[in-house]
Amino acid sequence: MTMTTSNPALGSNVFLSQRSYADRTNTMTIQGTVYKTILLLLVCMLSAGWTWMQFYKGAAIAPWLMVGLIGGFITAMVTVFKQAWAPITAPLYALLEGLFIGGLSAQLEMNFPGIVIQAAGLTFGTLFSMLVAYQSGLIKATERFKFGVVAATGGIAIVYLVTLVLSFFGVHASFMYSSSWLSIGISLFVVVIAALNFIIDFDFIEQGAKQGVAKYMEWYGAFALMVTLVWLYIEFLRLLSKLKER
Repeated sequence: MTMTTSNPALGSNVFLSQRSYADRTNTMTIQGTVYKTILLLLVCMLSAGWTWMQFYKGAAIAPWLMVGLIGGFITAMVTVFKQAWAPITAPLYALLEGLFIGGLSAQLEMNFPGIVIQAAGLTFGTLFSMLVAYQSGLIKATERFKFGVVAATGGIAIVYLVTLVLSFFGVHASFMYSSSWLSIGISLFVVVIAALNFIIDFDFIEQGAKQGVAKYMEWYGAFALMVTLVWLYIEFLRLLSKLKER
């Protein structure tokens, strides 16, 4: 799972640093970012559908899961540091993440029928709810708000990293992965933080369009939204699987 957020993909000076590369006729727009986000979603869904079908055909999907997981992480890091490559790396990221979430979804769907459509519905429902909250001014991306979300996201990333390293030594943090109420509560908290990242994403994309940054930053903005969408979808899968185990 790639958790590049708060969104580090949309760091505080990312868009402003690109201003000098844009001209008045070739600049980022919100509409263009939306179109590219939809395209990335389609790429991700097609890739996920392929892995899903391989699973139900009885083919081994573990290698594809690893390719998607590791490849997606590497591609995300490259995109963060090389924003100008986003027109190429953003679709590649969507394709790789699709391989991972397709296989993961198929496995969980076999164990918990109906979980995938529920997780997908909750993910897009949250996206649109956050968009409405942002556009209406109900939730504003103030500096204090951003700091709180960034701090919480960083804390979550550290906990995930520590539990991953400990698992290599046979130490499993049951409070993170069991179906206990504590574990469910932690998942709920993570889902909320992931959802709040959308507000920061929307704000940075809007500011990027206002500042007139380079056109290729539409791909970068779409990539950043995909990062948050993928993270939130995986967290909903985890939360629902815990609830269904009880």
